[in-house]
Amino acid sequence: MACSQQVTNMCPITKGPHHGPAPIPQEGEWTKAYEIKDISGYTHGVGWCAPQQGTCKLSLNIKNGIIEEALVETIGCSGMTHSAAMAGEILPGKTLLEALNTDLVCDAINVAMRELFLQIVYGRSQTAFSEDGLPIGAGLDDLGKGLRSMTGTIFSTKEKGVRYLELTEGYIQKLALDANNEVIGYQFVRLGKMMEDIRHGKDPKEAYEKNVGTYGRFAPEQGAVKYIDPREE
Repeated sequence: MACSQQVTNMCPITKGPHHGPAPIPQEGEWTKAYEIKDISGYTHGVGWCAPQQGTCKLSLNIKNGIIEEALVETIGCSGMTHSAAMAGEILPGKTLLEALNTDLVCDAINVAMRELFLQIVYGRSQTAFSEDGLPIGAGLDDLGKGLRSMTGTIFSTKEKGVRYLELTEGYIQKLALDANNEVIGYQFVRLGKMMEDIRHGKDPKEAYEKNVGTYGRFAPEQGAVKYIDPREE
């Protein structure tokens, strides 16, 4: 190894005790991580693109430095969705370090990968204190029934007020307004569950009706005096 002349002329001093890295919590144990293969855990990273037009939530299940499972959830950009499809094929089987240095095309996914790396190598994973971590398939459990990402889409203006378009329960069909024209409830369709029922052979009309529900004070006897379609009115 080449050294500068100034370093070459220095007298040697013996190094003192070598303590190694600080231990980090991983899957119920305290681990001193020297190499990528020493890293395990299930965790998430959130990223955004340069113009901040889209965002990505990346979830990876890592065992002994190898990505065994990837869940990529994106919102806000159609190009990012296709990049996410590519990332889903590329990431599993790579080491965590390989994945950090893989061009996942979309800035949002790359940033999510960077943020996830920082969390997991510092022992900040979701499974830091969970014995043996989570099994492969934990990402599907995060999605829940219907295997559909939970999204919220709300639009509002000072001039016309708020429009709920999609919330935890699903696709919003109607908003219930009271005598003050304030939102007091809504009607929704559980899209994931509806499509699951149709896929399993249920009549589409029956599947739709089964998965329509309401939240809040939606009925007239609960104070609703008007119903609007948030996409049309």
